[in-house]
Amino acid sequence: MVVHKFMFISILISFMFVTKTLAQQQTCQKQTFTNNEVFSSCRDLPQLTSYLHWTYDQTSGKLDIAFRHTGITSTNKWVAWAINPKSDLSQSMVGAQALVAIPQSSGVPKVYTSSISGYSTQLTQSNISFTHSRLTATHQNGEITIYATINLSKGTTSFVHLWQDGPMSGSSIQAHDLGTANQQAKESLDLLSGVTQHGSTGGSRSRRRNTHGVLNAVSWGILMPLGAIIARYLKVFKSADPAWFYLHVTCQTAAYIVGVAGWGTGLKLGSDSPGVTYSTHRTLGIVLFCLGTLQVFALLLRPNKDHKTRFYWNLYHWGIGYATIIISIVNIFKGFSALEVSAGDRYDNWKHAYIGIIAALGGIAVFLEAYTWIIVIKRKKSENKFSQGVNGTNGVNGYGSRPQQV
Repeated sequence: MVVHKFMFISILISFMFVTKTLAQQQTCQKQTFTNNEVFSSCRDLPQLTSYLHWTYDQTSGKLDIAFRHTGITSTNKWVAWAINPKSDLSQSMVGAQALVAIPQSSGVPKVYTSSISGYSTQLTQSNISFTHSRLTATHQNGEITIYATINLSKGTTSFVHLWQDGPMSGSSIQAHDLGTANQQAKESLDLLSGVTQHGSTGGSRSRRRNTHGVLNAVSWGILMPLGAIIARYLKVFKSADPAWFYLHVTCQTAAYIVGVAGWGTGLKLGSDSPGVTYSTHRTLGIVLFCLGTLQVFALLLRPNKDHKTRFYWNLYHWGIGYATIIISIVNIFKGFSALEVSAGDRYDNWKHAYIGIIAALGGIAVFLEAYTWIIVIKRKKSENKFSQGVNGTNGVNGYGSRPQQV
């Protein structure tokens, strides 16, 4: 009964986490455009209530963008979005190639390009180093949106971009504030994966991706197989009963809870990168969550040992359990492949470490399989010998030394 209550609470906590994660969808995904334009990727920028939408063709280097900035209710504030060809976030302003929009009383913002050569440079109109087209802007409902098509170098996958707003004095642009939000309105953006890196706080998306990988590798890929090993082999030893059962339940419950947390971070990563899809990895992740949930509920419905349905429950529990473990290991390697696509070979050490752990668990399982079979065979021989001895000495089988009547 205590185990059932513990499992119920664990399931409740897991589903609360998933519900919260699903609710944390990016604002940019709900945004639409007056010209009905659709972009393949978008991102809620971390500062200054801004959003970036983009569609990128790596082969040609063509980048279509829409930069949105909210909270512009009058004509006394300018807005800018810029790309810096340099990869140094600490010097992101110097050398930035900006798109600038200034609200006008007519309702149509003035929009132009500006090359920033130094910190004291004003955002005056000038040519930028990127060829571009379709440069327009709108100002509606307190929101400025800048549209443009920029031609990057072929094969470009990431760049440093920054965005700002600032006051106007008549028709003259003034310097932006130096508060924390303005100082941190910059990041390195991977156009293919949507992964970002921030100069002062590190790569939040990168950390979330690492967390997702670690949680899933530890839960589905290590704790789940370990729990199966405990259940299969420790119960052979009479001295381990019923401790093996509680160890098995604890291990599998912990694996499920941590696994749901990892699954939730995967959902968040997917919502943050709408233009990036790893279909097989995502599908297997959903299947694992469903199988894991069925397995947890199976424990709540576990019949007694002498119940007539226990045999079928055992088949169900065994089949779902081993299917979960096999799919888990396959999907973890799918995850490593996805990391290699988005981040190169930096995760090779992680992959090799996991291979070593799985090989060690496999070796332990092989050893215990052989050892426990020896124990079981010896135990059966001993029981058979004892049974035959009892039958032979007591005449139970009718062939004993009972005296015959004359």
